[in-house]
This record gives sequence, C-alpha cells and structure tokens, in this order.
Amino acid sequence: MKIYETKTAPNPRRVRMFLAEKGIDVDYVQVDIQKGENLTAEMRAKNPLGKIPILELDDGTCIAETDAICTYFEALQPEPPLMGTTPVEKATISMWQRQVEFAFMMQIGMCFQHTTGYFKDRMTPVPEFGKEAGINASKYLNILERRLGVKEFIAGDTFSIADITALCAMDFARVVKIRMTDEHVNLARWYEAVSNRESARA
Repeated sequence: MKIYETKTAPNPRRVRMFLAEKGIDVDYVQVDIQKGENLTAEMRAKNPLGKIPILELDDGTCIAETDAICTYFEALQPEPPLMGTTPVEKATISMWQRQVEFAFMMQIGMCFQHTTGYFKDRMTPVPEFGKEAGINASKYLNILERRLGVKEFIAGDTFSIADITALCAMDFARVVKIRMTDEHVNLARWYEAVSNRESARA
C-alpha cells in the first residue's frame, strides 16, 4: 500500500502522526499541490475531489479523507487505540475530533486559502471570509483552554486522534498568525506534552 500526500500540508501530517503512533510504516508518494498535481486525471481517478491524502491499497482500492484513512488503520491495528475502545470512548473521541476539525482546523484552512491567495488559480479568494474564519479559529482556542483545564487530553484522559488533529491545526495556524496567548496556560501545557511525542516529528 502507499499514501499520496504533500509533506508540508496539515492533513497528510495527521495521517503520518497517526501511523507513527501505531508504529506502521507505509510508502509515501509526494504530490505537489501548489502545481496542481493533485488535480490531474490520474489523481482524480483515485479521489474525485482531487484532495490529498489518499491511501491506495495493494488491490487498487483508494481511500481518501484523513478520518477514513485513520479509521482503516485503527481497524487493521487496534493497538494502541487512538479512536477509543468502549462505546462511550469512541463517541466522545469522535465528538471532539469532529469539533476540532470543523470549528478549528477547517477555519484555519479557510483563513489560509482566502487571505493568502495560495490557490487563487483554482478558486476565488474572499479575504473578508478568510479573516472571519481566522477569528473563529482564534475563539476556539478558548474552548480548548477550558477543556484542557479539566482533562489531560482533548477527548479525555488518554491521547487520541483528536489531539493529533488539534496539534497539526495549531502548528499550521502559525502561517496565518493564529497563536496561543499567555492566558492559554492549560493549552500550553497540553501543547508542550503533545509536541514532544515522537510521532509529532513524523
């Protein structure tokens, strides 16, 4: 199997970090998204949306979307569990993962796309929308701050996929100058701990 990705993009990093936690080695094929290599007919045959990462299995089956790829590997190798083991754990992690992805990571992505013009050759940037998305992402830091004041990790007492998504989002947020403040003491504690995991260097 192999994964088509772009080393500098945040979503592929989520998959690499997830696999590093599992100790799973996969071959990676680099795709230049700035040049639009992800939009070729060959890549669209693997994922009609033309997005990466894409997992291609040995039989030719292609699985796109970061969560779907991680779900596949969680089922393939349950240990260590990153998506929960009990019904409550699975639901809680899924809830936080979804909220972090939509209320934080996606907002950062929209801020990046609409304020930098990085993909202006294939979309119409709306700077005001991008600015608003950045504000929304900054506000979500306060939610994480409160949550991490009562739990060691975002979804509970154990490290999970929600922490991976949040870390990758926070690191990418620097590009659009969204950062923690001195008031985010719980978030800073969490960030230091998660950043120092070996998987964070994947």
